[in-house]
Amino acid sequence: MTMDIAQIMRHLPHRYPFLLVDRVVEMTPNEHIVAIKNVSMNEPHFPGHFPNHPVMPGVLLIEALAQTAGLLAFKSDGRDVTENSVIYFVGIDAARFKRPVVPGDQVRMEARILRCTRGIWKFAAKATVDGQLACEAELMCTLKQLV
Repeated sequence: MTMDIAQIMRHLPHRYPFLLVDRVVEMTPNEHIVAIKNVSMNEPHFPGHFPNHPVMPGVLLIEALAQTAGLLAFKSDGRDVTENSVIYFVGIDAARFKRPVVPGDQVRMEARILRCTRGIWKFAAKATVDGQLACEAELMCTLKQLV
């Protein structure tokens, strides 16, 4: 299963400048997902992080992985997604950063479901650039319906 940006936007509540998933290239609900983030110099964080050496902030890499995992949770949960659907990032463990991500990079984000207990999803996630590990973490999220 793949998803283009229009399908992604139907599942994630995020919008520019905080939507950090451009395409889903592979997904097996209840198992794993692979998504892509194309990193551009036009992104709003680069003028300040850092002016003479632009680097994508690590917290945004983690957020991109969380959004990727959130897409997998939505597709695995089986509920219809509405404008009131939201996914909350509730935890992170064992985060490690291995290489900087810079403008021009294409980040490949992968998440695999470890478990879902009492509505809390746990994922093993990693981001790579050109086959090199950039970031890895265990992430937790929960799906909610706003009223």
